[in-house]
Amino acid sequence: MTIPRPTTVPTLFRAAARLLAANGLYQGGDYFPNALSDKTTPYASRPLSIVAALRCAVDGDPQAYSLLADEALMVLAFRLTVDGEGPEDHDLFGLEAHVDDWTEAEGRTTESACAVLYAAADASEDGAA
Repeated sequence: MTIPRPTTVPTLFRAAARLLAANGLYQGGDYFPNALSDKTTPYASRPLSIVAALRCAVDGDPQAYSLLADEALMVLAFRLTVDGEGPEDHDLFGLEAHVDDWTEAEGRTTESACAVLYAAADASEDGAA
């Protein structure tokens, strides 16, 4: 059975939240554990950062770029603050780094990451993203 992949930003936010809820939020300076050493555990079965969860939800690979994941990262980056600030750099890599910095904050939980993704999905559906 093939799992349908998200095709809109709101459905992508929800799919990424489900991945995180199932496997946990990864904090550790990379986007997922054992990035280079573990070749057998499917990505979708590992804890992931928010950035990796968004990318993985699109096509199963947290390292693959897609226009949909990039669009979702842009929307999410402008919703999040780190130390009270929005993204410093507005290019794709700067926005990705900002989302990752939010993910890496001390005390960040899987539940808070999922809540942010679900709120972003609701706001995107309402046109308030």
